[in-house]
Amino acid sequence: MTARLIAHLGFHKTGTKSVQKTLQANRDILDGHLHITLRADMHALCEATRAWSASRKPVDLAYVRYEAAELLAGWQDDVPMLISSEDLSGHMPGRRGLTTYDAAPQLAEALVSAWTAARPDMDVTLVYTTRAPDPWLRSCHTQHLRAIRIKRSAQEYADTYARSADFDEIIADVRRRRPDVAVEEQKLEQSANLTLGPLDPILDLTGLPPSVRTRIRPQPRANVGMPQAARDAVLALNRSDLKGDAYRAARKALKKQHG
Repeated sequence: MTARLIAHLGFHKTGTKSVQKTLQANRDILDGHLHITLRADMHALCEATRAWSASRKPVDLAYVRYEAAELLAGWQDDVPMLISSEDLSGHMPGRRGLTTYDAAPQLAEALVSAWTAARPDMDVTLVYTTRAPDPWLRSCHTQHLRAIRIKRSAQEYADTYARSADFDEIIADVRRRRPDVAVEEQKLEQSANLTLGPLDPILDLTGLPPSVRTRIRPQPRANVGMPQAARDAVLALNRSDLKGDAYRAARKALKKQHG
């Protein structure tokens, strides 16, 4: 039997954390039917893909290929492997000087090359979850508010990073680079009302027996949006003159206030 690998490679803010949260919570049910591989199981590979997306140095891409091959080193059976991490498409646009996902196609090409070299009998499917541009850009802006001292408003962010939401262009490039590999796009809006949300269409690709699938425990959505009042307060703080300990204390207080 041909081995199967389904790699969910992103994108950020398209339900990826909800997918991973549900997979993690159901490892006991899926054991023996799917090899679940999440960020914690491939930390070195995720760090390598993020590093290359920022540096574009050949040595960093070589490290991506090495870690990708290492990931399959202990996989000898024919139980399908399901990988999920948005970090495998590099940093989110807006970090480390990146304005688009133009690193994602080259990373996909490097990953597939390493995986198929490590296990030539393997059938690979790449999966990208996507989202409509306006809510996606707003969600990315919120994520940046949570993580870094971004000073752009949501509209300013959307205007600056509009091209990063052109998922069709990125996915088309992946397909051009690896025409021999199935590349699936799953739109978040189409899975919002499914029992397992964005995980449901991904599981459709795995051949998981219905008797196992019906036992999967749904989980609450991960990384839900911030209330508008919290967004406004964090942005105002980021634009303030506060620095160092005073700034960090103010952020901590806002987090406590708004949750």
